[in-house]
Amino acid sequence: MKERVEILKNEKRVVVTGMGVVAPSGIGKNNFWNGLISAKSFASRITFFDPDGYRTQIAAEIKDFEPSKYMSSKDARRYDRYTQFGVAAAKEAIEDSGLSEEAVAKAGVIVASGVGGISSLEKEIKVLNSKGPSRVSPFLVPMMIADTLSGTIATLYGAKGPNFGTVSACASSAHAMIVACNLIKNEDVDVVITGGSEAPISPISVAAFGNMKALSTRNDEPDRASRPFDKDRDGFVMGEGAGILVFESLESALKRGAKIYAEVKGYGMTADAYHMVQPDPEGNGAANAMRLALKSSGLSIDKLDYVNTHGTSTPVGDLAEVRAIKKVFGDRSKDIVINSNKSEIGHLLGAAGAVEFIASVLSVNKSMLPPTVNLDNYDPEIDLNCVPNKPLKVEIRNFISNSFGFGGHNASIVAGRFES
Repeated sequence: MKERVEILKNEKRVVVTGMGVVAPSGIGKNNFWNGLISAKSFASRITFFDPDGYRTQIAAEIKDFEPSKYMSSKDARRYDRYTQFGVAAAKEAIEDSGLSEEAVAKAGVIVASGVGGISSLEKEIKVLNSKGPSRVSPFLVPMMIADTLSGTIATLYGAKGPNFGTVSACASSAHAMIVACNLIKNEDVDVVITGGSEAPISPISVAAFGNMKALSTRNDEPDRASRPFDKDRDGFVMGEGAGILVFESLESALKRGAKIYAEVKGYGMTADAYHMVQPDPEGNGAANAMRLALKSSGLSIDKLDYVNTHGTSTPVGDLAEVRAIKKVFGDRSKDIVINSNKSEIGHLLGAAGAVEFIASVLSVNKSMLPPTVNLDNYDPEIDLNCVPNKPLKVEIRNFISNSFGFGGHNASIVAGRFES
C-alpha cells in the first residue's frame, strides 16, 4: 500500500471542471437534477412514431428539445438527433468549465455512442427502397457513424487534440471517460471533452430490442415500467440524451482557478466472456471491474459511500450487479447506498454512463441522492439500501459508477470529492 501511495503522489490527477446534459428529466444540468429529485419517471407512450403492434410501446423521450438554440438550422439538418444532443450538451459543458479558446484548441475530444445515427440510417433505407439509390442523402454517412459527434465537437470548437469515439454498447461513454483520464495521466493533453450521446428511439430499435425481450412491456403504465431491483421488473425502458464533461488535469484547473466538481480517482475494465447479451449471473466480471477501480484509486472500501448502479430493470442484470457489489464490499454492502437513475430517465444506452456519472457528481455536490422510483416490492435477493421512491439526504465522499454493456463489457469509475 505504501508503494501505491507513492505512485499516486506522482500521477497526474484528473478533475471534473464542466458538465452539460440533455436528458428526459431536463435539458441543462440544473433542470436535469431537478427532474431527478422530483422522484418521477419520465417514460410515456412513444410519440416519435406509431407504436401500435410493437411488443413495447413506451420510452423516455425528450419532447422539448429545440436544436436551433444550440446550432444553426443548416447544421441541425445535417446532424442526426444524437449529434444534436451531444452538441447541445458540449456547449453547456465547455461554457460551464470557463476554458479559454486557447485551452480548448489543445483539448482532446473522446465522445461515445452505442448505436450512432440509427434513425438517420433507417430513414434513408426507406428512401433507397422507395425512390432509388440516387435519392439517398449524401450526408447519411456522417449522420450515421458513431464517431461523428467527436469530430463535430472538435470542428465547432477548434479542438485539435486526440479525437475519436468509443463503442462498447451500454458501457460506451464510461469507456470514453476512462480513455479521457488516461490521456491526461499520460500527459498527452491537459483537457479532454468526453461523455456520450444517444438517440435510439426509432422503429427498428424498439422492434429489435423488444423482440429480444430486453424491454419492459408494461405499456399500460409507462411511468411504472422501469423498476430496478423490484421483484416485478420485466425489462428496461429505452431513453435518449447526452452527457458531456470536461476532464482536466488538476494542475491546469488550479492554475486557472477553475471550479472543481469532483476528482476522478480510479477505474477498472473487464469482460464477462460469458454470453452475447446476458451478463454473468454471478456478476464476476462486474465485481472485478469494481475491484480494479478501487485498486487504481488507492481507496479502501470503507471510503466508498455510494454505488451508482447500471441498474437496468432487467431480471438477470439487476441481480447479477447486486451479487457483484456484495462480493466487492462484503459486510460493508449494508452500509453503502445504491440507486438507479434509469428508473426515472430510462436507459440511454451508450450515453448512460456519462449521464449517470454526472448525476453522481451532482449528488456529491448537493449531498443528496435521487431515488430509485417504482421500487415497491424489493426482490427478495436484493437486500441493499436502493433509495426507494424518495430522495435521500446523505453525505457522499466517494462513489463508484457502473456501466455494463451487451457483449460482457464492464466499466467502473471511482470518483468523489476533490481534496487537496
